[in-house]
This record gives sequence, structure tokens and C-alpha cells, in this order.
Amino acid sequence: SDLRQMLATKSVENIQFLPFLTTDVNNLSWLGYGCLKQDWTLITVNTIGAALQTLYILAYLYYSPAKRPVLLQSLVLLAVLATGYGYFTLLVADARTRLVRLGLFCSVFTISMYLSPLADLAKILRSKSTRCLSFPLTVTTFLASTSWTLYGLQLRDPYITVPNVPGIVTSVVRFWLFWRYPPGQDKPYRPLHA
Repeated sequence: SDLRQMLATKSVENIQFLPFLTTDVNNLSWLGYGCLKQDWTLITVNTIGAALQTLYILAYLYYSPAKRPVLLQSLVLLAVLATGYGYFTLLVADARTRLVRLGLFCSVFTISMYLSPLADLAKILRSKSTRCLSFPLTVTTFLASTSWTLYGLQLRDPYITVPNVPGIVTSVVRFWLFWRYPPGQDKPYRPLHA
């Protein structure tokens, strides 16, 4: 829906960039973990996810009036990803150790991905407006984090299970924010004091 909104309005107004970026890095990291573990569920889902997130980032960049900050954030996270890839492939020789360390790396990125939409929490509470949050993204995050938590429990893989629990919690917080401050109640103006 965010992509549709960008294409329809030719604008990125009220659409946050950081969730797209962290989700793309997250997908690419989990893709590496899935390849090491030879888990075709992780490989398939994260290949599709990375392709879609890259498309969203390119659309955001195209429609963004401030391209420099978007490019800078993208380059910083790509540098972190490239450094991580170099570390895991060149410096960690033991396959088991590599899997454990990459699992921890992926867990940190997953948690940051799930926490990134709450970066504007103070602004939302001050303005009493959820305009900067995406309801469809909240629903998708809740469903995805719940699914991955259950999948991780089934595999007994703490690197999949543990970082997805915050996704459930932050989704519930965002659902509460949408309930508390419904999008229809937003005021496009500031009342003047007499």
C-alpha cells in the first residue's frame, strides 16, 4: 500500500524510509543465514523480500525531494552489510561458529527492523496522530513476526524465534496507537488561540 501511495501521489509524504531500509538489510542477512543453514524456506522468503524492499527503496528515492539523506542512509547500511559479509566469509572459518555469529547478527537487525517504526513514538503521542505509521505495514509485521516466531519454535532455532517476539510486541503497541489515535481524527490545521 505504501508503494501504491507513492506511485499515486508521486510523493513520499507520510511514508517512513527507515522501515524499508532495515527490512531490506534484514532480508539480505537472513538470506545469508538461510544459505549457510541450507533452509529453503528462509532462502525463498528472504529472496522475495529483499527484491520487494529494494523496489520500495528505489521508488522512495525516486519520489523523495531530499535524495541525499536517503542515499546516505542506504550507503551506510550497505557498508555495514558488506563489512558483515566480509567478516563472516573471510574471518570466521568454522561453519558452526559462522552460523551462530550470523544468527546473532541477523537477530540484531530483525529487532532494529521491528523497532524502527516506533522511532516517531514521541511525535505520535505529542501530535496525537498516527499519520506517519502504516496500518497495512503494522498488520503485515504482526503476521510475519508471529509466523517466524512459530517457525523458529518448530525448528528450535533461537535466532529465528527470539528476535521476532519484539515484532509481535511492537505491532500490538502500534495497533493500540491506531485505536487511540485513529487516522480519521487527524486535524490538518492548528487551532488559533484567541
